[in-house]
Amino acid sequence: MEIMGLHLPGASFVNPNTPLRDALTRAATERALAMTSLGNNYTPLGQMLDERAFVNGVVGLHAIGGSTNHTLHLVAMAAAAGLTLNWNDFADLAEVTPLLGRIYPNGGADVNHFHAAGGMGVLMRELVGAGLLHGNVSTVCGKGLDAYLQEPMLDAAGTLSWREAPIASGDTSVLRGVAEPFQATGGITVLDGDLGRAVIKTSAVAPERHVIEAPARVFHSQEELQKAFAAGELTGDMIAVVRFQGPKANGMPELHKLMPPLGALQDRGLKVALVTDGRLSGASGKVPAAIHVTPEAVEGGAIGKIRDGDLIRLDAVAGRLDVLVERYEWNARVYPRKRICPPRKLVSVASSLPCSATVLAAPTSEPASLTD
Repeated sequence: MEIMGLHLPGASFVNPNTPLRDALTRAATERALAMTSLGNNYTPLGQMLDERAFVNGVVGLHAIGGSTNHTLHLVAMAAAAGLTLNWNDFADLAEVTPLLGRIYPNGGADVNHFHAAGGMGVLMRELVGAGLLHGNVSTVCGKGLDAYLQEPMLDAAGTLSWREAPIASGDTSVLRGVAEPFQATGGITVLDGDLGRAVIKTSAVAPERHVIEAPARVFHSQEELQKAFAAGELTGDMIAVVRFQGPKANGMPELHKLMPPLGALQDRGLKVALVTDGRLSGASGKVPAAIHVTPEAVEGGAIGKIRDGDLIRLDAVAGRLDVLVERYEWNARVYPRKRICPPRKLVSVASSLPCSATVLAAPTSEPASLTD
């Protein structure tokens, strides 16, 4: 939000319960009031957030390897502003935006380390200097991004003011300039292929794991995968396919329970990845995770046609997500029909129904199989 001009400069990572944070809160309140129709500088949000501001937001996302959540949030914000922003734009901007930040989960540092290394002031100075941000935007501080190349401070009297942000990073293991990025492209990659479209946070995954080819193991909940792991059933290379987890299927719940078992399998030396039409907040973790697969299974997405043992190739280098099944067999399969249970208590009539029942047609004349 700071890189889109919606925060006061340098305010993003100042800790709460400190004099500087309190001063910034007061200043932000005064500025917000001044920007209303009753103030002296009427600046409605709809006039500030134009195409340039959203491009800046996506560039900032790629530059710090930020959360995959923004591939949803920024799209929704743009739609509210009457603008069309889609994953093609994220993919295009990833090609020209270097990764400049290493912050958990794509590094060991937290936001406090990032802020201490120079934070947003250094990051934006580097991006502006490289011509990667639109500088002629409207912000809460007025026109242009010059104010955002500064950082807040308190003088001896406790008065809030701004000074020039550092010219260079104070810790290049956390924050770097465009001349020596952590990687030449952005931290999030859009995948396309037989299975639809997905996003993957490549910045959190070791380069040697950017391409995974392994047999599929299909699950219909994160709890199913956990049980299989606890029972010692997951012993070989695999790409876990966790489907019917999208917004229309069950509200798109958080899938963080998948990461500990998948990470443990990877630590044992297995090739492991995740493909899901659900979400992980930021895709935290070291396991390659193609998330938000669309169309989702409940909408007839190809992810619903996958069977145990199908060879899947997740290639974050080429931006591909494919199933390596003979075309005649793949085309002969029908999409599954899955009964979605209510998220809480089941009504008495539904309580006896197999909630994860899925029907898949066989590729030959064999009878269709019913699996739970």
